[in-house]
Amino acid sequence: MSWLVTGAGGILARDVLACLGDEGMGLTRRDLDVTDREAVLAALRGLRPSVVVNCAAWTAVDDAESREPDALAVNGTAVGHLAEACALVGCALVHVSTDYVFDGHARVPYAEGALPGPRTAYGRTKLAGERAVLEALPERGYVVRTAWLYGSGGANFVTTMIRSGASRGVVHVVDDQRGQPTWSADVARRMVRLVDAPPGIYHATNSGDGTWYDLARETFRLLGADPARVHPTTSASYPRPAPRPAYSVLGHTRWREADLPPLRDWREALAEGFPALRAAAGG
Repeated sequence: MSWLVTGAGGILARDVLACLGDEGMGLTRRDLDVTDREAVLAALRGLRPSVVVNCAAWTAVDDAESREPDALAVNGTAVGHLAEACALVGCALVHVSTDYVFDGHARVPYAEGALPGPRTAYGRTKLAGERAVLEALPERGYVVRTAWLYGSGGANFVTTMIRSGASRGVVHVVDDQRGQPTWSADVARRMVRLVDAPPGIYHATNSGDGTWYDLARETFRLLGADPARVHPTTSASYPRPAPRPAYSVLGHTRWREADLPPLRDWREALAEGFPALRAAAGG
């Protein structure tokens, strides 16, 4: 089986390629502009992979508010190009999506089949990509929603907190947004196994939940820094163009239906990944 990974420079894509070894080929934005339909069709006709993993995305959540057509070109229209090409070649497509397709107002975990209601341009464009996959590839299309992703392959909240923990000052962190801190390596390992499962939507987040404040304190604890240096604050203290979901906890029913366990608890995953994260942060 041969795998093609787009957006190969990102945190998750790097972990996917590490899992695949010699079976995986990564293409960065310089290698393949996914917004160019003819280039996408030509690439897949030439390479003829068994599976495409699409990690290419517009992830600048705040910028998308003022540049929604640009974000849609990457997160929606380009995904349609990939889905079309996969249908022509006869390969599967695993597409990475986000918790932002929901409104963030829930009080219980969002099920895979819950009605989307994005409140941001980013969420709307990602939802367009999901629909393109499911419509074009009903038998070979996979949508993997993840959230609060961190890893050793790039800058993220955890590596930022590691650097903050190495100093001596107080850190103020939001405590009114609840979600599931998720290690990219856990998501990558699960995505590689996903093509043996039925197609459709899956939620790839670590189990349990917490706030950004909880994640920062746990990061300080693992670092050997004093968690009391992390002080809680509210989202209102950090106004952004795009509102952040207050509740981003995702349900994991589809994994059980596919005879696969949900991803492990986020604290266990963070502890295992911490040495690599600390090295990536220069600590």
